[in-house]
Amino acid sequence: MADVASIIRLPEVMANATEAVIATWVAAEGTEVSVGDVLAEIETERAVVEMNAEEAGVLAKHLVPAGTLVQVGAPVALLLASADEPYDLAALLGEEGAAEPEPEVGAQGPTTAPSGTVSSSTDPEPGSASSDTSHGGSRVFASPLARKLAREAGVSVDVLTGSGPGGRIVRRDVERHLAETPAGAATPSHGAPSSADAAAPSRPSPSALLAAAGETLVPHSPMRRAIARRLTESKQTVPHFYLVAETRVDALLALRAQANADPARRKLSVNDFVLKAVAAAFRAVPEANVAWSEEGMRRFEGIDVAVAVATEGGGLLTPVVRGVDRLTVTEVSAAVADLAGRAREGRLRQDELEGGSTTVSNLGMFGTREFSAIINPPQATILAVGAAIDSPVVVDGRLEVAKVMRCTLSADHRAIDGALAARWLAAFTEAIENPVVALL
Repeated sequence: MADVASIIRLPEVMANATEAVIATWVAAEGTEVSVGDVLAEIETERAVVEMNAEEAGVLAKHLVPAGTLVQVGAPVALLLASADEPYDLAALLGEEGAAEPEPEVGAQGPTTAPSGTVSSSTDPEPGSASSDTSHGGSRVFASPLARKLAREAGVSVDVLTGSGPGGRIVRRDVERHLAETPAGAATPSHGAPSSADAAAPSRPSPSALLAAAGETLVPHSPMRRAIARRLTESKQTVPHFYLVAETRVDALLALRAQANADPARRKLSVNDFVLKAVAAAFRAVPEANVAWSEEGMRRFEGIDVAVAVATEGGGLLTPVVRGVDRLTVTEVSAAVADLAGRAREGRLRQDELEGGSTTVSNLGMFGTREFSAIINPPQATILAVGAAIDSPVVVDGRLEVAKVMRCTLSADHRAIDGALAARWLAAFTEAIENPVVALL
């Protein structure tokens, strides 16, 4: 229990993050909370993360409304030992003040809560999605990320049509509007331009210049910026090397077909067996279950495997399946389906995106024969899996046709030497070609 009134600050919700959006207040003002209770949902570049209570007490006041973009470490709420405890908010905040909410446009025009105070006139209802108010006074509901993208693009949410639950405007609605609106075309917004603005000479915008050249400028989403930053850092700082294996998967496909013949059983994918083969390879070559750090080599006891998931809008997430070596292939399939589904909905928790011995990126379902993937730091490897294609193979001096799947291992040479990577890939190949090995 909190002994005295205290300020709750926005935690660091992901590595290198400096800001995040308070998507929804789960705990309303005046709610008594225990350690570990969910106070709010925080929207980051990659996922929706829960903010939990670190002390028990009464959540007396939200210092920022839902939908606010907040800097890490900024005050977001007030916690009291009891509901009737007196407090001096200004003294508690000191000179820092509460986090500045982003301007909300309402029926009375733009309002912003001053530092150290809380404005309730435009706050969304506790626990509700953030919203704007249209010119006609009706509420237009939009996700915090959608509102942020619309604001950056100079688009009013009033002109958008929502495709989310209950007609809520989500990111894809903003991106669709930007793609369908001719570059340089005017977009209705709140308020009329001043006479000075109208008289000022206008310079062609980048969008207008691109439109003249027959091109369209689509603003980057926060997720796309995060992916670009991380992958650029990986290729620039991690010494990649690559090994390719051609694996025969006739036995695997036959076993999968046999398992899927029972309509009562969960349908298994090739990728489910790939994850089990990855776990078998780490069991056979535990020296490869490592990651590089400046302080020393990190060795993992468990075998956690991340799976690359493409999301709507071109983003890529890598949720982690924990303890793959301890799961049956059916349990692996269920875990992957759950994580992939919530990844596409933006409902992953931050801890589900952290850690992992390696990542599996499978493009075989698109017919891609072979590709090389970029390592996702701090992991030391990533396995790129291609399609299973009919190919000529030599068996006991005879030419035969078999299903062959090419797999490319990208490895961090700081953590894994070539011979070690080759041993791991050989163990993986053995498990893929003899799937019973992977299932034991």
